Amino acid sequence: MARQLHNQPEESHQHRFLVDLWEEVRRVTAGKVDVTVHASNAGTVGSDPRVLEMLVAGEVEFATMMGPLIGAVVPAAEIQGLPFAFRSSAAAHAAFDGPLGTHLREEMRAKGIYLVPQGALENGFRQICSTKRVVRTPQDLAGYRMRVPAGRVLGELFEALGATAVVVNIDGLYAALRDGRVDGHENPLAITHVNRLHEVTSRIALTRHVWSGFNLIAHLGFWSSLGESEQAAIHAAARRHVARQRDYTVRLNEALEASLAARGMQVEQVQPQAFRARLGSAFYARLRERCGTGAWKLLQDAVGRLD
Repeated sequence: MARQLHNQPEESHQHRFLVDLWEEVRRVTAGKVDVTVHASNAGTVGSDPRVLEMLVAGEVEFATMMGPLIGAVVPAAEIQGLPFAFRSSAAAHAAFDGPLGTHLREEMRAKGIYLVPQGALENGFRQICSTKRVVRTPQDLAGYRMRVPAGRVLGELFEALGATAVVVNIDGLYAALRDGRVDGHENPLAITHVNRLHEVTSRIALTRHVWSGFNLIAHLGFWSSLGESEQAAIHAAARRHVARQRDYTVRLNEALEASLAARGMQVEQVQPQAFRARLGSAFYARLRERCGTGAWKLLQDAVGRLD
């Protein structure tokens, strides 16, 4: 029996779709591929960074993980966290289902990771959520202690915007906000909702600064041990259930703008262009060098010029 880990609770916008995916695979393969789904990374100490190490080592067979986290092993994967690159979730899906996704699959294979085609689950656009501070412009981030996940690009983004980036894994985020160790976090509203972060924050700035997705990845050795029909069954189930998950999560994030406001959170409509302008061309030049010109060109082919 193999394991599928992910970093969100069972009630999340990932879990039940992954359960459905692997139930279909189990049925179609007559039990030859039997994968159990474990929420909150099965309590793994070290959260996603440790899970990535385990997957590369073959200690876990499947995981879902953001590109900026995978970037610790595969630098090109950081491109998935490029600020202000996508105008919509549909644009992000098209990019990562297309030639850019093929390129990232080749880059990950070289590091012992198999990226399942059309397997980027929707997380949504990241928004700034604060315990108390009002954020309407980049200037409001001066001295702001912003929680960011592991991975370089989000920390660099907020440092460039004048904040102090504080790395906290998702399993420690609620406590960090509650105890005042950070002034806020930046996540899609679905993450705020399912992790009850609205209990320890009061304001949302709709910055839409980064599109976020969870890539369905596998240990390459395990993937290669599967027969062609078994791999085909996983591909087919992934296409079907990731499409369902994307549609559900896009609608969920849209609805949460109103429902979180109804719970008492102050929701600020801001101008993302002001935050984008603050970054400047040098910020994007550094990321282009790190992600590689191949990935950069394919992203620009999908969304237009970025720098």
